[in-house]
Amino acid sequence: QDAAGIVTAENRRLHLRKDNLRGNVGLGHVRYPTAGTSSCAEAQPLYTNYPYGICVAHNGNLTNTDELSQMVRDQLGRHVNTDSDSELLLNVFAEGLTRADKKGNVVEAVFGAMESVMKECKGGYAGMYLINGVGLVGFRDPHGIRPMVFGSRKARVTSNSIMGMEKTLDYVMASESVAIDTLRFDLVRDIKAGEAIFVDMNTGTCHTRICDSSPKAAPCIFEYVYFARPDSIMDGVSVYETRLKMGEKLAEKVMRVHPNHDIDVVMPIPDTSRTSALQAAYRLGRPFREGFIKNRYIARTFIMPGQATRKKSVRLKLNTIKNEFAGRNVLLVDDSIVRGTTANEIVQMARDAGARKVYFTSAAPPIRYPNIYGIDIPTQQELIAFGRDEEAIAKKIGADWMLYQELEDLEDAVSSCATPENPLSLFDTSCFSGIYVTGENIDDDYFKRLHERRNDSAKQKNGDNRSRPRQSNDGCESVSNDKRIASEPEIACEPIQNQPASPVR
Repeated sequence: QDAAGIVTAENRRLHLRKDNLRGNVGLGHVRYPTAGTSSCAEAQPLYTNYPYGICVAHNGNLTNTDELSQMVRDQLGRHVNTDSDSELLLNVFAEGLTRADKKGNVVEAVFGAMESVMKECKGGYAGMYLINGVGLVGFRDPHGIRPMVFGSRKARVTSNSIMGMEKTLDYVMASESVAIDTLRFDLVRDIKAGEAIFVDMNTGTCHTRICDSSPKAAPCIFEYVYFARPDSIMDGVSVYETRLKMGEKLAEKVMRVHPNHDIDVVMPIPDTSRTSALQAAYRLGRPFREGFIKNRYIARTFIMPGQATRKKSVRLKLNTIKNEFAGRNVLLVDDSIVRGTTANEIVQMARDAGARKVYFTSAAPPIRYPNIYGIDIPTQQELIAFGRDEEAIAKKIGADWMLYQELEDLEDAVSSCATPENPLSLFDTSCFSGIYVTGENIDDDYFKRLHERRNDSAKQKNGDNRSRPRQSNDGCESVSNDKRIASEPEIACEPIQNQPASPVR
């Protein structure tokens, strides 16, 4: 939850990150930084003025950004103004559209540009382009790693015409189906791997095409474990149902490894693990109890910058109901363990609340490898499971024993919930298995560069770096409008005139 932006279109004019947005076409985005930097300059949507005026919002990471940056600058002659890979997606599409549009068929031009994106851009990505005066384009990478769905509803006003054509349906695209439900649209389906969907705002028609020559779906399994809301439907699979299955399989492993366990109660680490913990308790025949209460005003801790910040935030995020712990042997269920910061603090909180023994389980397998497709798990050395087995990890976090879900069980928990019409047999499990569906190898120089750029020390250093060219107000307004003196810190994302004046002494 690093930054947010939105753009809407009205009568061929774009309103980008304004207070008062108008229009019947819009594109919004919320990000946390896994590429580039934490800055309003990299808050999406990003914009380029040619051709038409195009904006992009995307979820994921490109893995060939160095090569793309050089190509965009040297071969395409386009300016790259940020470190964001979203800007590369924007420029590759804009250049493809410029070349294809000379044929005069806008639908073919859009899909031709998308074929260029699929060919040139490697990694995991899903997103949308807003082409001013032309339409919206939703897309998903050739492996379908990041999620993307679209929906429709009957247009509320069908008597209006758009360029002479009667409009009968409204369309919406989003990363999760819950957004479609909230807006009271009907979920149509997931966008397929390698597919682009073009909604022509001049005719109201919707066009679809597979824009990659050999797509092979391998959705990110970590979406089901952690990121997605339980009421979402992803690739035709209920996230809630998969988490029930995860809890069931986790309980079966507990009974297999510790058949004579002395567990008194099962408790979730709120919120994501609640569904799995509930089913695990049922399968174990033990009471389910809420021992931790979450402060809903604290963001997700594993994406917070810096170990000290994450550790401090755990105590701010959670509080214990001491009566549920006093004198009991407690089985804690978390969705996953990344760096171990949260797990260590939680185990200590349980002991401080009076637990006699504390057992810790993870509904996901051990995370031992970086994620390079849009989840902030960038470096092996910061992962608690790197180079450690379950016994060593239990000692590290202070638990009496701990267990992880088996990868095979996790894959089965998701694939068994798929429909016969849309079976799932292949997943991106890279952070668990070290196998990257886009072909990268953990020994590649790419991962060394990734570690140098994205480890905790590098993030903190980049956050204080003033050696780059100055961007007034973190890039949220032009430098010419900045009336502050040069030594003043660049921290605010609101217009300068809205900043409080310095106190008078």
